[in-house]
Amino acid sequence: MLLEVLSSVFSFQILLFIILGVFTGICIGALPGLTATMGVALVLPLTFGMEAIPGILLLIGVYVGAIYGGSISAILLRTPGTPAAAATVLDGYEFSKRGESGRALGISTVSSFIGGVVSVLALWLISPQLAKLALRFSAPEFFLLAVFGLSIIASISGNSLAKGVLCGALGISLSFIGIDNITGYPRFTFNNINLLSGMSFIPVMIGLFAMSQAFSTVEKIFVPDQVTQKISKVWPSKSDWKVILKITPISGVIGTIIGIVPGAGAEIGAFVSYGQAKRMSKHPERFGTGIPEGIAAPEAGNNGVTGGALIPMLTMGVPGDAVAAILIGALTVQGLQPGPLLFTEHTTLVYSIFLGMFVANVTMLVLGLSSLKLFVKVLSVPKAILTPMIFILCVVGSYAINTNFFDVGVMLFFGILGYFMQKADISVSPAVLGLILGPMAETNYRRALLMSEGSYSIFFASPIAWVFVILTLITLLGPVVGDVLKKKRVA
Repeated sequence: MLLEVLSSVFSFQILLFIILGVFTGICIGALPGLTATMGVALVLPLTFGMEAIPGILLLIGVYVGAIYGGSISAILLRTPGTPAAAATVLDGYEFSKRGESGRALGISTVSSFIGGVVSVLALWLISPQLAKLALRFSAPEFFLLAVFGLSIIASISGNSLAKGVLCGALGISLSFIGIDNITGYPRFTFNNINLLSGMSFIPVMIGLFAMSQAFSTVEKIFVPDQVTQKISKVWPSKSDWKVILKITPISGVIGTIIGIVPGAGAEIGAFVSYGQAKRMSKHPERFGTGIPEGIAAPEAGNNGVTGGALIPMLTMGVPGDAVAAILIGALTVQGLQPGPLLFTEHTTLVYSIFLGMFVANVTMLVLGLSSLKLFVKVLSVPKAILTPMIFILCVVGSYAINTNFFDVGVMLFFGILGYFMQKADISVSPAVLGLILGPMAETNYRRALLMSEGSYSIFFASPIAWVFVILTLITLLGPVVGDVLKKKRVA
């Protein structure tokens, strides 16, 4: 098996796809307004005709590159290329104001690499053990796992619990469309044959994440992004290395843990890592003034999320973040079902993903340190050229799934819906994750009741089920109890 993994990942074709993916990801991440999720959604249709390993590793390359690429515009323009780089702005731009943008970008590159490698190691060590545990799950445990995932998504996505719940409910409702898996009866199809197989979530994701973002970009299509700083002395100094090696392993672990939590994203990993580095510092008052810790911590944290997000996705079919949700779609297109059986039936694929993700991080380090001036030039590409290209890619990508214009209509509808949801400050992630977790929850709920002949006691019959019940209650009631206690303290 080891030789198969090595020969597949280190073949010329796979390495080329990883390099292309990371390069594309860095370019997309560096452009303000284009997110990692959007980048992966745009590239997804290109993998339909590929085999599973090159297709998935191409997408992972885009993911890794885009999370890092967001730091380039954050440091040079004070505008994060992706939301994951928002914390990097705080100290990164201060370096540029002092004429040390090259130094800041070097710290960012090395820190991103270490954070990413920490997450890959965690992915490698934790995933097989978690998959073994998940093999003990039956219908009640999978139902409660899906409920737990939905409860976390609703509570941490966006600024409002109510908006998160409503958005998740929208996704779950969409998952009811199509032929019932158990009875074979068509539901909410309105006699439209295109809906018999259910709502295809790939056009939905392209619409919500890519098309909606393209609509937003149109608003600032004639606003230029100009970089005036000179990039030099990228390699970190001896003193910077001391800071990087002290901060990044801890931040990488924090990012990985946050990535494992369903629905949490790289931006949360970055801010939590930044806050932890500040608490650990002997001079917290210097954060925000342009110090190496202020770049190393968030960059290691947000890249740590990349591997963490794949752990629940691969082992249990529950996405750690929006990009992992798209990767579930990519695996499904390849005829693969994420979950514990993936580790027993497709072992070579799973370990190729682990090794390929490590190679993607090494590629990011090499490209980042050697080609920063090239990536900075990407910032000069006019939005008037870029935005129409995104529109075309969205339409072609949606059509290519089933060569059906109905999917293009679905993509456009959800693109418009996603645009207005952005305007209303509603995160679209719960809708997509609800669309993925909804069938898992419904099917396993009904199977569990069939197993128990209608008795609800089956949902409380095992220790694993009780763990998920308690975690769900803590997740839903925790913020409410916290608010009550805070008001009492103030009073």
